[in-house]
Amino acid sequence: MIRIIMKNQTVISHFILRGLPIHPDHQPLFYTLFLAMYLTTVMGNLIIIILILLDSHLHTPMYFFLSNLSFSDFCFSSVTMPKMLENMQSQVASIPYVGCLAQMYFFIVFGNMENFLLMVMAFDRYVAICFPLHYSSIMSPKLCVGMVVLCWVITMMHSMLHTLLLARLPFCEDNMIPHFFCEISALLKLACSDIFINELMIFVLAGPFMVIPFSLIIVSYVKIVSSILKVSSARVIHKVFSTCGSHLSVVSLFYGTIIGVYLCPSANNSTVKETVIGMMYTVVTPMLNPFIYSLRNRDIKEAMISILCKKKISL
Repeated sequence: MIRIIMKNQTVISHFILRGLPIHPDHQPLFYTLFLAMYLTTVMGNLIIIILILLDSHLHTPMYFFLSNLSFSDFCFSSVTMPKMLENMQSQVASIPYVGCLAQMYFFIVFGNMENFLLMVMAFDRYVAICFPLHYSSIMSPKLCVGMVVLCWVITMMHSMLHTLLLARLPFCEDNMIPHFFCEISALLKLACSDIFINELMIFVLAGPFMVIPFSLIIVSYVKIVSSILKVSSARVIHKVFSTCGSHLSVVSLFYGTIIGVYLCPSANNSTVKETVIGMMYTVVTPMLNPFIYSLRNRDIKEAMISILCKKKISL
């Protein structure tokens, strides 16, 4: 039963996820494609985490933050992809009310966590390049762990606020979500009561949680560029750009899709556009991040070769 009526008020027990705009004849093909993408995301991010744990040369602040980013990417994709794949195989793509709120909660947590981790990683590169002699003293293990823990606490509290504000809203009889997961703006459109407070909190917190991290990343790289331009050595400049290239690629991919969703003008097919771009930052970005860091990072490649050689020798 999709909904029940209590005291003349509609209480939603399930939501229906409209899913992706795919023709039924093409469902098997896209199911195989998305399953392969999800498995690639899981394997890629787990490999990064395992390599960093096993190789002592990677026990540095930069790779500590990278391991947390890989864990966040793995969880971020796992929040939406398994349910989407399940719904693609079912006749009715439904999700329980509590499950929908839980999915929204963890989606906001891991989405914001990636946002904050990219900011922390930019600060780490700024200190490493602009203050190389003081890097070890500034980026102490205590500070690194403290920054990551603070990021987790802030994102969990932020997500809990939005989840509790949404949970207090009554929903109308229309329980169709025009998306493949429980996205907060799509849920707010189904509410029957005033959503001014919800929209106000989204607008007020957009600065601290999106604009400020992105601005600090830009400032960090402006400082980095101005610092390396003073160096005449081409070798040093090449080394700096090779070190920061992976992070810049991930930053461009992550914020590019976010800007595409929230800042680009909506067209008549805005629902389709938001769904497609939603696939970009929930599926494609977490899948590509491990490849970006592994293919452009010599330390990661050397760690993988070292562990594989040790495994081969032991066998």
